[in-house]
Amino acid sequence: MKWLTLISFIFLLSSARSRNLQRAARDADHKSQIAHRFNDLKEETFKAVTMITFAQYLQKCSYDGLSKLVKDVVDLAHKCVANEDAPECTKPLPSIFLDEICQVDKLRDTYGDMADCCGKADPERNQCFLSFKVHQPDFIAPYQRPAADVICKEYQDNRVALLGNFVYTVARRNPFLHAPAILGLAAEYENALKGCCPESDVGACLDAKVQQISVIKDRAKLIGVKQKHGCRILEKFGERTFQAKKLARMSQKYPKAPFAELVKMVHDVKDVYKECCEGDMVECVDDWSELVTSLCSKQDVFSSKIKPCCEKPVVERTKCIMDADFDDKPDNLPSLVEKYIQDKEVCKSYEPNPDAFLSEFVYEYSRRHPEFSTQLIMRITKGYETLLDKCCKTDNPAECYGNAVKELNKHIKETEDLVKTNCELFNTHGEADFLKGILVRYTKKMPQVPTDVLYEIGKKMTGVGTKCCSLPEEKRMSCSEYYLSMVIEDMCKRQESTPVNDQVSHCCNDLYSYRRPCFTAMGVDTKYVPPPFDPMMFNFDDKLCSAPPAEREEGQLKLLINLIKRKPQMTEEQIKTITGGFIAMVDKCCKQSDIDTCLGEE
Repeated sequence: MKWLTLISFIFLLSSARSRNLQRAARDADHKSQIAHRFNDLKEETFKAVTMITFAQYLQKCSYDGLSKLVKDVVDLAHKCVANEDAPECTKPLPSIFLDEICQVDKLRDTYGDMADCCGKADPERNQCFLSFKVHQPDFIAPYQRPAADVICKEYQDNRVALLGNFVYTVARRNPFLHAPAILGLAAEYENALKGCCPESDVGACLDAKVQQISVIKDRAKLIGVKQKHGCRILEKFGERTFQAKKLARMSQKYPKAPFAELVKMVHDVKDVYKECCEGDMVECVDDWSELVTSLCSKQDVFSSKIKPCCEKPVVERTKCIMDADFDDKPDNLPSLVEKYIQDKEVCKSYEPNPDAFLSEFVYEYSRRHPEFSTQLIMRITKGYETLLDKCCKTDNPAECYGNAVKELNKHIKETEDLVKTNCELFNTHGEADFLKGILVRYTKKMPQVPTDVLYEIGKKMTGVGTKCCSLPEEKRMSCSEYYLSMVIEDMCKRQESTPVNDQVSHCCNDLYSYRRPCFTAMGVDTKYVPPPFDPMMFNFDDKLCSAPPAEREEGQLKLLINLIKRKPQMTEEQIKTITGGFIAMVDKCCKQSDIDTCLGEE
C-alpha cells in the first residue's frame, strides 16, 4: 500500500536524521544514559517514573517491596552522575531495570513463567516481560480511598510517600498507561489535596472537585485503553499507519501549521510513543516533556488554542494540549478540486514521488475537514491513490480521474449515513433497543463467539452510542469511528488466539482504516452450523422474576443471543414474534404463585 508510507521521504528522513543526530549528540555528551536522564528529570520525578516502571512490570509486588528496587536504581543514578565511566553506568536504561527485576527473590514463585524472560537477551527479554503485563488485573483489590483527614495528614507529613503510593496504585492497575499521563494524574490529585485540605469538610470538597478522586481513577483506565490502542496500531500496522493517522489528526487540530512542521512533529511523536509502548518510561517521560516544550516554543506556528496549556507546569501540559479545541481553519482556503482533480498534469506531480504527493493531500484534505474521522480521511486517500494508479497508466489520465469526486464521495456517504442512522436510532429508541439491535446483528455475523463475549461487545458498542450521539453533529463521526476501532481491535486480538470465522478473519486482516466498514458490511455467517440443541441454553427459573432489573435485562438479552445462535437465519419479524411471546410469558408467570411450574408449562 504505497500511500501508507504516506510521509514524504524528504521530510521523514530530514526529521529522522535531525532527531537521531540530537540523540547521538546527547549520547556522546553523556556516556551514561541513567546519569543523563537523572539530571534531566531531577530526583523526585526520576524516582516517581522508576516506581511507575517497576509497578507496571511487577504488578503483584507491594509498595514497600518496589521501594527497595527504586532505591537501588536511584542509588546507581547518583553513583553514575558522580562517575559516568563506572562499568555499570554504561548499560542502557531498560537493561538496568530488567536486571533489577531478574534479581528479585522468588520471582518464579510469584510470577511463574515470567521468570523465564530473564534467560533471554535484550530486546527480546523486554518483549517477553511486556507480554506478561495484565490489563485491568483482577488480582488487585479495588482501590479504597482512605478517610479524608488521614490523606491530608499524610500529605502534610510525608508528601513524597503519599504521591509515590498514588503513582504505584495507578501504575500497577494500568500497566499500559504511559508515565507522562500518570504524572499528570498525580499532579491533578495533588492539586485537589492542596485545594481541599484547608477546608472544613475535606471529603465533600474532594468529591465536589470534579469528583476528583473517582474521576481520576476512571480517566486513568480510559487513557490507558487509548494508549494501549495506539501501541497496538504501531505493533500491528507499523509506523507508517500510525504516522498517517497522526498526520490527519494533527492537520485537523492545527490547520494553520505549515506542512513541514506537522510532518516533523508527527515523526517525533511516533519516536516517543515507541519508547512509551516498549515500557521505557524514563526515556518516555524525558522525551515527551522535550516534545511538549518544543510544541510550546512554537505555539504561534501551531495554534493559539494551546497558549493557556503552555503556561501550566510541565506535567500538566499534556492533558491540556490533548483536550484543547481544534484551531479555526484559515480563511479562504482554496478548493482542492482544482489542484487534485481538474489539473491535467496531476500524474506528473504524483508519479515521481507518490508518498510526498499523497502526504500533502492528507494534510490539505484534513485541515479542511475537521468533522471527518481520521479513518475516513485515510480511506479517501487510499481511494484517490488507487484511482491515480489506474488512471496514470491510461492514454487520457485527466479524463479518467475527472470523476474522482464522485468516487471519493462514496466513502463519505457510507460513513455519514452510518453515523446518522445509528445516532437517530439511539436517540429515538434509547439504549435498551439499540443494544438489542446490535446483539441481533453481531450474533448473526459471528455466532461462534461465546454468549458472554457477544454481550460484552454489544455493551461496548452501545457505550459508543452513549458517548458520541450526544455530541454536536460535527464531532460524532470522529468520536464513533475512533471508539469503534478500539472495540474492533479487541475482537481482532481475540480472533488471533481463538479464530471466529472466515469473515472476521478477513476484516481483521484488512487495512486499519477499512476494518470498521468491513465489519459493518459483514452479513450472516452462512457456513455456521448450530450446535446440537442444549436445553440448558434456555433454562427458565424464578430468577426471571426475582432478579434486580439490570440482571433480569441481561439474562433476557443473553437468551436472545442463544436463540439467534440456534437460528441465525431468523428474520426481524420472527425475532419480534418470539421476543413478544417471551415477554408475555414472563409477565404472566411472574404473577403466579408457582413461577417455576408456569415457566415449565409455557
